Amino acid sequence: MRAYERFLTYAAIRTPSDENSTTSPSSKCQFELADLLKDEMLAIGIADAHVTEYCYVYGTIPATPGLESKPKIGFIAHMDTVSDYCDHDIKPIVHENYYGGDLALGTSGRTLSVKDFPHLPSLKGRTLITTDGTTVLGADDKAGIAEIMTMAERLIKENIPHGTICIAFTPDEEVGAGTAHFDVEKFGADFAYTLDGDSEGEIQYENFNACKADFEITGFGVHPGSSKDTMINACLVAMEINQMLPGCETPRGTEDYEGFFHLTNMSGDVTSAELHYIIRDHDKDYFEMRKNTLRLIEKDLNAKWGEGTVKLTITEQYKNMSEIIAGCMHLIENAKQACVNANVAPQILPIRGGTDGCQLSFKGLPCPNLGTGGHAYHGPYEHITVEGMDQATDIVLELVKIYAK
Repeated sequence: MRAYERFLTYAAIRTPSDENSTTSPSSKCQFELADLLKDEMLAIGIADAHVTEYCYVYGTIPATPGLESKPKIGFIAHMDTVSDYCDHDIKPIVHENYYGGDLALGTSGRTLSVKDFPHLPSLKGRTLITTDGTTVLGADDKAGIAEIMTMAERLIKENIPHGTICIAFTPDEEVGAGTAHFDVEKFGADFAYTLDGDSEGEIQYENFNACKADFEITGFGVHPGSSKDTMINACLVAMEINQMLPGCETPRGTEDYEGFFHLTNMSGDVTSAELHYIIRDHDKDYFEMRKNTLRLIEKDLNAKWGEGTVKLTITEQYKNMSEIIAGCMHLIENAKQACVNANVAPQILPIRGGTDGCQLSFKGLPCPNLGTGGHAYHGPYEHITVEGMDQATDIVLELVKIYAK
């Protein structure tokens, strides 16, 4: 079975995680996919496949006799999707021999356009899989799951020599909890790769340093007709906070290694208001400078409006795994060679976000990220090609062969 065939089945199973949940997993629907994957793993010959109480799927392919001493290599992908555009049935559409131009997404009124996605002409002639314009597709990260499963099936069926292969599928990656109950020791790998990137051939080991920053503003409300020099409008103070940040350093204005301040949510009235940001930067020193900028804003506005008007809470989320991967660059060099062996141009790119591998790297499991062939994640414009998925699968197979030598 080819990877895209599996993907079409997985994509139809809705698995949105829930950032407001206090349970693990954050949504019970993820068990439906987990149980399906366990059964499929057992069917292709992964005898120890199982699902844990926290919705982690684990399985091991024992080494080919004589290769037991080779490195134990792991492959990981996540089962959940974002909750946005995921409130009704997902119906992927397959477009054979895509002509490389603008494409209407079903009857949604949305168009996958070259203007918004300049890479589209490079996909001309491929078989393109899109949404109907009303949901996410789920290639993030069900494409990665499909590619790992297809690699595993081929290893077993084709008797390809290999060391021990460790497989895991995680819940709740999209809400930052993908590794909350990940058992590194039980997983058993010496190192691993997540398949959670974009274009086939992507190799990523430099991710953002990340935190969230929450401002609580306490205003002073009096009748507007008699509020001279007394009212403190919390909403206006909130606007003042955002205006003190560099206007060009937002996600829209940055790329590659450039960091940002991202206002994700805001609410309030005269007496109280809240601003919620995520802060990102690849450079550790610049990241600290961003946090210090927020602390300075808190200090200055409390000096201006009165102590206690502004309260800032910074919560650390994850760190740049490059400092861990620097000690095992064979992971990157071998991934590059695997791309070459699969006739795919390798691309070393920074991750403008995070993966399960970021946190796993700091838990003792070095874990860079590989591309799956997908594009435009987290919305109705998400798309992927059959050929890109085939190439991503080939790259993983070549990696296994390299580590078996």
